[in-house]
Amino acid sequence: MAGGIGPLQAAAAYRAAQSQPGEGVEAAPGADFGSALRRAMEDGVQLGRAADASSTQALVGQGSVTDVVLAVSRAEMALQTAVTLRDRVVAAYQDVMRMPI
Repeated sequence: MAGGIGPLQAAAAYRAAQSQPGEGVEAAPGADFGSALRRAMEDGVQLGRAADASSTQALVGQGSVTDVVLAVSRAEMALQTAVTLRDRVVAAYQDVMRMPI
């Protein structure tokens, strides 16, 4: 799957995220949530740029409509995922703020 992540890669990433470092073992650099979020956002931006480039190529007659549709669909899915993640983070923050002290 070009430009995306396959089911096997997703499963491997999930297993790696679920495993906790053992006693005396340092976590791998970039293995924290902030780094994962940063990588996901950078990938989303790259998908958007790829969609723009594909659209531009199609407008000048150098690309196919199929490539444009696939690139735009990938970018749209990345944006929807980011919006859903943002909404859930905001909802979780609001839940925490409503907790009695």
